[in-house]
Amino acid sequence: MPALSPALAGFGTGASLIVAIGAQNSFVLRTGLARRWVLPVVLVCLVSDAVLIVAGVAGIGAVTARAPWLLEVVRWLGVVFLVGYAGLALRRAARPAALSADGSPEPSPRRAILTAVGLTWLNPHVYLDTMVLIGSLAATHGDPGRWAFGAGAVVASAVWFPLIGFGAARAGRLLTRPLAWRVVDAVIAVQLLVLAVALARPTG
Repeated sequence: MPALSPALAGFGTGASLIVAIGAQNSFVLRTGLARRWVLPVVLVCLVSDAVLIVAGVAGIGAVTARAPWLLEVVRWLGVVFLVGYAGLALRRAARPAALSADGSPEPSPRRAILTAVGLTWLNPHVYLDTMVLIGSLAATHGDPGRWAFGAGAVVASAVWFPLIGFGAARAGRLLTRPLAWRVVDAVIAVQLLVLAVALARPTG
């Protein structure tokens, strides 16, 4: 019996990747603190993530369906990815930074939306995280498990962006403290290592 259900594993993986400090999260937080254009910015981010995750699950799934032996390769590549991301999270925890809330809000909804689109679709890491990593890990769960895994990752995105966007006014001070992100990154590292161990366990 698997240690984690596909949906729960997808949610945990998605949350661990999405929460990492980056320009996209910083922009969403800054928008939330300014209380301007929060809804369109949040929608752009979560819809974009959903599209990329679905594309990754569908694409990797189609490849492994034609070459089943790739599942083992994908599984161990996933383990390496997760352990690597855990190492990066531990390094961030050792040298914590904070999400920057500095800067003026975008003057118009159009500019805010274009900025959110650019920070999402022009970021090469988003393709590695959503299409390659999440898509590859989802493929190891077979059908229909891979879609449950992908759905879990989409839900994580749908929870996170509204949380920091609409919750920034209340939690903004906490989210901009390095100590808070030291704890967050430490938790992320542990979570990724747990997922790596679960993925590495024999499925037979």
